[in-house]
Amino acid sequence: MTPHHTRRSALLALAAMAALAAGPAGAQGNYPAKPVTLIVPTAPGGTTDIAARMLAEPLGKALGQTVVVDNRGGANGAVAAVAVKRAEPDGYTLLMQYSGYHVITPHVNTASQWSFDDLRPVANVLSAPQVIVVREGLPVKTLAELVAYAKANPGKLNYASSGNGSLQHVTGAMLEQQAGIQMNHIPYKGTGPALQDLLGGQVDLTFGTPPPYMPHIATGKLRALAVTGKTRVASLPNVPTAAEAGLPKLDATSWFAVFAPAKTPQAVVDRLGAEVAKILATPAFRQKAAEQGAAADYMSPQQLGDYSRAELARWGQVVKASKIQAD
Repeated sequence: MTPHHTRRSALLALAAMAALAAGPAGAQGNYPAKPVTLIVPTAPGGTTDIAARMLAEPLGKALGQTVVVDNRGGANGAVAAVAVKRAEPDGYTLLMQYSGYHVITPHVNTASQWSFDDLRPVANVLSAPQVIVVREGLPVKTLAELVAYAKANPGKLNYASSGNGSLQHVTGAMLEQQAGIQMNHIPYKGTGPALQDLLGGQVDLTFGTPPPYMPHIATGKLRALAVTGKTRVASLPNVPTAAEAGLPKLDATSWFAVFAPAKTPQAVVDRLGAEVAKILATPAFRQKAAEQGAAADYMSPQQLGDYSRAELARWGQVVKASKIQAD
């Protein structure tokens, strides 16, 4: 071997050793060194998309890299979840997950190409209760009156949802179980079409996070009876919680959280979680959340993991009792 080749071999060996030494730890130390993609499992305009866009700009500034929002709706969140599951676990592909997809879909659609443990918790961003809204002409003004009307007219009330197995569907089933009433479930392909038929009087009531319903509540076209969280919503101060209205176990809060591929390194998860915590603590972010009828609600990776696992078990019982299945 010539001296030139010997030197070249030695240099290559040194380079290989340096790369091994740097390894994942070195990559994490430089994280992020390129733009981050935040995948959203819904079309633009819904609360999940709003949460992603509220977070993307300040998170990009904190990380010193652009955070690109990528909407990939379809298959009850499976299109987005599978994309993140299959991505390199390096912190450059994240998911803004909707709780309904994360803790209800696994029970409803067991044939999905992703599972609960394929995604690693990073941080919760927003939480928002469902609001129970009825059409203008329905002769009820409170949740107690709705329950009484349903008992007097079994099977007459039609409630809309954004799809079979959606959080709205399961919230309706939970209301039926807890109030001892029977209603008809009418599934739609999204909140938009369901809302249009509710406004048109083709269905009687629905459930959902407040943003799409707020303008119609303000004009009186829809009547809000209760919110399904533990506290009242600041932008709907006169609407009681379900507990205040007589159904203390009707708790159906939606949450919107960042997840990463399962094998994403701890250092990357910790960095992202810390930056999200700082952003959610700012008055500007909290104000924006309140305007959407939601709350900035930080949970650390550990807290989000524990909470989402408890929610998976809780909603599993509701799905099983209601015999809800995928289309």
